[in-house]
Amino acid sequence: MALRAKDKMRRPAEDPAARLEDWSPGLLKSRAYEQVLLDIIFGELAPGERIDEHYLAARYESGLAGIREALARLALEDLVQRRPRVGTVVAPLDILEAKQSYDARQLIECHCAELAASHATRAEIAAIATAFEGAEAAISRNDSRALVAMDEAFHLGVAAASHNRTLARMVAPLHHKAARFWICAKQPEGRKDQLHDLALHRAVTNAVARHDGPAAREAMAASLGEFPYLVQ
Repeated sequence: MALRAKDKMRRPAEDPAARLEDWSPGLLKSRAYEQVLLDIIFGELAPGERIDEHYLAARYESGLAGIREALARLALEDLVQRRPRVGTVVAPLDILEAKQSYDARQLIECHCAELAASHATRAEIAAIATAFEGAEAAISRNDSRALVAMDEAFHLGVAAASHNRTLARMVAPLHHKAARFWICAKQPEGRKDQLHDLALHRAVTNAVARHDGPAAREAMAASLGEFPYLVQ
């Protein structure tokens, strides 16, 4: 019996957070997820809207299995909700939850940045540095979806470079909730503001690359900015 208990302790926990690690942007099954996620973030799938799986499959040229897998992950992140006799609906926007997510990001991501400055490999630093490759062009063509995807890749890259898996796997759901509220709450930024924001993120990369933990923490805090309390 003792051996069985020990074996159980060695197995990875079968919880929702652990399952989030099964997803990678490079996997085919995540493509539908990224599409639905961005539609939720940008309000093209509105809060409270009932989700038609067949419509999404046709919209994204995806199979139903891929759409259902995407919705399962989004349910784990509380971005969609399963309701009896109704089906799957887009979760409502909750300002309190958004503020709490922002507070959590300040704690977790600033610490991740500091850890990354100590533990990041050359490959991880390169991945962080290239996350915003092509950002200036995206800003010029006003491609907000591309910029949000780049921002996600950047923050997930820093989190992964922390080498703390427990902290890193918390970052994606928090980023998605914050991005969704950010898009709704803030007025569209001009090119100057977007370039300034890009420079703040690159300051994080530079601090991590030179292994300056305190500077990486400070730069990450600046890149996260202030919470937009009032919906415009």
